[in-house]
Amino acid sequence: MKQDTTNEAEIRALLDGYVTAIRNHDLDGVKAAWAPDLLAFDIIAPLQYVGAEAFGKVWRAIFEVFEKPIPYEIRDLRITAGDEVAFSHSLNRNSGTMKNGQKVDLWLRWTAGYRKIDGKWRIAHVHVSVPADMRTGKAVLDLQP
Repeated sequence: MKQDTTNEAEIRALLDGYVTAIRNHDLDGVKAAWAPDLLAFDIIAPLQYVGAEAFGKVWRAIFEVFEKPIPYEIRDLRITAGDEVAFSHSLNRNSGTMKNGQKVDLWLRWTAGYRKIDGKWRIAHVHVSVPADMRTGKAVLDLQP
């Protein structure tokens, strides 16, 4: 039980650093949280990103169009951790102002898988989604927890 608590605390610390890096447009800090072979299913096309370098291009593009800081938030985080693998789920708020003045404020469903690599937790898989209206086939972006 104590090891589970330690693992959970280490993952929370990893995510705290991840959020700080996102807020500060720190691409190296964001990528430092990921396993090199990260697999990401994001809301931005294509269907999947294979590898930290590929997914890093998404974050580079985000940082290029958003003003600093990005007030990114993780809410209702739940973590289940073993000794070598773990997963979490949460509701994450992606908000801010784009450089063209447009305001963005949406909540995402975020699930992550983690692996311990060389004694440190890294995000190995990310799955991001938003609800869809089945009648229209369009994303529903105005929901809040």
